[in-house]
Amino acid sequence: MIATNPKLSKFNPLPRILAFDEFDTGTHGWCELIGNHDGHGNLDTVDVHMRDFRPPQLSSCDFFDIGTHAAMSGNYALKVATRPVTGHTAVAIRRLTMARRGVVQFETYFTYKSEAATAESSLGNSFGDIEWDGNLHPSEAQFGAFTVATDLCDGEGVRYHCVARYQNTDLDHNLTRRWMYPVVPEPTPRENLHNQENLSPTEDFTAPNPEDWRPLGEEPQFLCYNEVPTKVNWHYLRWQFDTRTRTNIELQVNDRIMDMRQVPVPAYPDKYDGLENLLNFYVSVRTHSPVRNFLFLDSALISVDW
Repeated sequence: MIATNPKLSKFNPLPRILAFDEFDTGTHGWCELIGNHDGHGNLDTVDVHMRDFRPPQLSSCDFFDIGTHAAMSGNYALKVATRPVTGHTAVAIRRLTMARRGVVQFETYFTYKSEAATAESSLGNSFGDIEWDGNLHPSEAQFGAFTVATDLCDGEGVRYHCVARYQNTDLDHNLTRRWMYPVVPEPTPRENLHNQENLSPTEDFTAPNPEDWRPLGEEPQFLCYNEVPTKVNWHYLRWQFDTRTRTNIELQVNDRIMDMRQVPVPAYPDKYDGLENLLNFYVSVRTHSPVRNFLFLDSALISVDW
């Protein structure tokens, strides 16, 4: 049945499909991530660096030079966009729970771009380690990173995150084009509660210290940016992890398959009784320059082997 369905045949799902999010028909539960607030609903108690993550929105992928590009399938994609502030992050989250433990797979078709500059807003013909030569475009060095991740908690109250990040540039705007993973769990609101004055609004909420990130493999992966910020090419991503063993399995991006079984997945030391069977997915985009960065998802499919 999947092979005869053009909407599903572009995916490789596990036996049971939990969610098929075709963003041409809506946001399908993907929403802005916001931190915890107190019992009075006081949003001033939300962590400083989580107050302005920006909500995802439906986009027809409009650009100043060609007009409407549209999505891979249909008119609309899910767009996650930062502000033009160095270090700003935008996050979209999808909240589910799991009926059983087992292998979970997340698939999507995505593209990423930095905002196209017009003559009035141009940052010039060079940026980072790229100088415009008719083929290379400085906007490629203006894109920071995007992340696919989970927030998981099993029936024993053990909470952990599986995380994979594509770092396009380092903080000095040099192209690195490598997949990364963190070796520490994401700081929690409880940990940050009495430390707000020391938090930066542009702090990396997944793992604030750059030293806590490790490369996944030695070789960079060159994705299809296609020379200018207004040419959109869609990439395939498939990511598997196992909630029985609390481990990653593998990450596939286009034709590259990366074994993630040895990637550490640190758990929180405290138990979480109120998060039983948590199965959350999030995607984020982070700019390393004063230019808006975009992550677009054409569609997403979540499947399991239960």
